[in-house]
Amino acid sequence: MQRARLVWLSLWHLECLSLTRVCARQPDYIAGGATQNTIRVAQWMLGARAKTAYIGCIGDDEFGRKLSDAATADGVETHYQVDTEAATGTCAVLINNTERSLIANLAAANNYKLSHFEDAERQAVLSRASIVYSSGFFLTVSPDSMVVAGKHCAENGKVYAINLAAPFIPPVCAEGLAKVTYYADYVFGNESEAASWAAANGMEGATSAEVATAIAKLPKANGARGRVVVITHGAEPTVACVNGEVREFPCDVKLAKEAIVDQNGAGDGFVGGFLTALALGKNLDECVRCGQFAARVVLCASGCQLPKEAPVYEW
Repeated sequence: MQRARLVWLSLWHLECLSLTRVCARQPDYIAGGATQNTIRVAQWMLGARAKTAYIGCIGDDEFGRKLSDAATADGVETHYQVDTEAATGTCAVLINNTERSLIANLAAANNYKLSHFEDAERQAVLSRASIVYSSGFFLTVSPDSMVVAGKHCAENGKVYAINLAAPFIPPVCAEGLAKVTYYADYVFGNESEAASWAAANGMEGATSAEVATAIAKLPKANGARGRVVVITHGAEPTVACVNGEVREFPCDVKLAKEAIVDQNGAGDGFVGGFLTALALGKNLDECVRCGQFAARVVLCASGCQLPKEAPVYEW
């Protein structure tokens, strides 16, 4: 079995404990936050082949402890800033059939400080990292932390990856997004986020392929490698632009409608699977295929819950 080099995925997001209720059942408590979902998926798929770490902010309360315990149980090394004044962020997820509605109380997740990232312990994590991933959501909290991480990656030949995160990010956080994209080797998004980016950058009505190409061509700090832009579209083909070439990757397996339990976290799962393959030195085709596999696993569960057994995946 191929072993990956030691890989640390240092991630930021608005970490929340998800309270998911389906019909009349009691709530399920799931370690959440889009980026924390991604890191949990990556650790699940990597298993003993590599190690992941997560950086974020929680409150000094029961939910914070639940969140920490859940992520640790998944094998993720956590480095939370603990806010003694704000509660841990929570997100209520209501599901009707496969449709979902989310109501978030970000609380402590909004209070992450650059000083926490710059201390010796977090810098030691960063120095050991070979892949660093952060979500565009974090541009509303500590964009300076993202810039510091991206600059470190560019200067040390490491991979820095970001996610457009949500349609509101490109127009609301345009300046911050441009700054971190400058350092990004990989940019992820879905078709709605791509459309929003297009509208915010004078490309109203552009296709996902055109958006991927435009983002890929933006100035880049590390010129040693080209920027790869990946746009997902549910069960439709995944679009990627690499070295100026646009490629489409159809989903090799499509789930039956009745097999889908919840769409929440599927995109997070895709990135987790993609980064898993990337950490193992796989090519773009395999990275996308692994991302699609992970997304299917998440779609078949309530929230971003992962099977206890190791994933059955044929490389």
